[in-house]
Amino acid sequence: MITKQEFQQANERMKALQASTPSATSAYYDRKSKNIIVKLSTGIGIFFSPRDAQGLEEGTASQLSDIEITPSGFGLHFPQLDADLYVPSLLEGILGSRKWMAARLGAQGGRARTKAKASAARANGALGGRPRKRAVSH
Repeated sequence: MITKQEFQQANERMKALQASTPSATSAYYDRKSKNIIVKLSTGIGIFFSPRDAQGLEEGTASQLSDIEITPSGFGLHFPQLDADLYVPSLLEGILGSRKWMAARLGAQGGRARTKAKASAARANGALGGRPRKRAVSH
């Protein structure tokens, strides 16, 4: 159970956040550009591809078109996908959880096809490749 003082402090923190952080005033899926477009309280807008956002990657146009904005304006909810995005994080370029973002970054690095990567793989192969894991006895 929270105390009355804790509740008042939480309300004060929310007011400070609302005063200093842009919030969403509208959001929609643009079928032509295949982007989510969010208009902010500052009068500017942002857009991003659903393929780049956690929970939206596999969404259809009709699922992506159903967007609800939380009363604070800090959340976007996609009810048909059961996905939520936090607007202040979107403004920082964060489109998912840390674990999800790290996995995406690692997958991109693994797909890289650079001369340096190919050269390093050849050099490693010439040394016998990766060392074999030894069985651990207990």
